[in-house]
Amino acid sequence: MDNQKHLKLLYLSLGIGFLLLILKFSAWWYTNSNAILTDALESIINIVAGVFALFSFSISIKPKDEDHPYGHGKIEFLSAGFEGALILIAGIAIISKSIWDIFNVHEVYRLDIGLILTAISGLVNYIIGKVLVKRGNEINSMTLEASGQHLKTDAYSSIGLIIGLAIVMITKIDMLDNIVAIIFGFIIIITGYGLLRRSIAGIMDETDEELMQSFVKDIEEHRKEDWIDMHNVRIIQYGSNLHMDCHLTLPWYYDTKRSHDVMKDFEASVQELSERPVELFVHVDPCIPTSCLVCQKSDCEKRLSPISKRVKWTIENITANKKHQE
Repeated sequence: MDNQKHLKLLYLSLGIGFLLLILKFSAWWYTNSNAILTDALESIINIVAGVFALFSFSISIKPKDEDHPYGHGKIEFLSAGFEGALILIAGIAIISKSIWDIFNVHEVYRLDIGLILTAISGLVNYIIGKVLVKRGNEINSMTLEASGQHLKTDAYSSIGLIIGLAIVMITKIDMLDNIVAIIFGFIIIITGYGLLRRSIAGIMDETDEELMQSFVKDIEEHRKEDWIDMHNVRIIQYGSNLHMDCHLTLPWYYDTKRSHDVMKDFEASVQELSERPVELFVHVDPCIPTSCLVCQKSDCEKRLSPISKRVKWTIENITANKKHQE
């Protein structure tokens, strides 16, 4: 599925979001339920966040240019952070209103209609959210994934909301409506914090442990004898693309052409192992006498000492700015 189709998917999600907004506020108007109002208010956040996500994704897919040599993918982190901040604000507002209404109890009514409308909106949100998350994972788009996760969380909240309102219907205790609203207000805050935290991590180029672990595992399994060691590895995410810097230690006696050929083979291997495009800047280092102890090159003509052991590449030793030694 190309980027234009993903844009159409976001447009579709936004259009359905407007319809669900009307549906949820209708449910609130029929029932006067604070819990349903929390669901409706979160839909406003969905709409605002959806507009910004659409704008961000349209920017992120633009190609590199002179002003943005690494591309425009970083805006996806801003999109997720903006959405997270809005969700946090909504959660705080919901909790504040519900606490106020605990001391100013109001009657809720016609909850059966509210439950039906809430169930419909929850089901639709789950389906759209699942599709967005799937597409986001396929093209490594944080914008699509964050929007989808938000909608799925909204759907899960609707399930809990239905259970809570059913309890209100059975017990006839209207104050429980506010308790349910407060609980889901905290759930909304946790969701917003998660998105905001991930956004800040991306903007600050925080190491993605899962991504790095996957890379180390794959490259360790496919390493060649010429690659004596790899260190000072840095992987940064730019939207759906990755940028990687590293030092690769090769035999000191390789001439420029041979070193270049080995480096290109290394780059090709990294590209093949990665599920997304990778831009590599590889700095070639010559081996030193102590490298002989860990060098696995069986036909080395210049070896000064026998192989002592094979150093297994890990996150700790490939990210350190130091050649591997015994």
